[in-house]
Amino acid sequence: MTSKELLYVEDALGHEQFFRTKCQETASQLQDECLKRCVSDMAHQHEQIFSNLLGLLN
Repeated sequence: MTSKELLYVEDALGHEQFFRTKCQETASQLQDECLKRCVSDMAHQHEQIFSNLLGLLN
């Protein structure tokens, strides 16, 4: 992997971590169960993307 590609993956990891955190925070504040589940699912998707990107570094 080139240094430029590595920088891209590191940047993407940071974004995915941020999105996951924000989705988790938002879900914890929601009262509507359907919406809460939807946002929690989004947090899980970002966690999976993070894991997949992390796998590129190994």
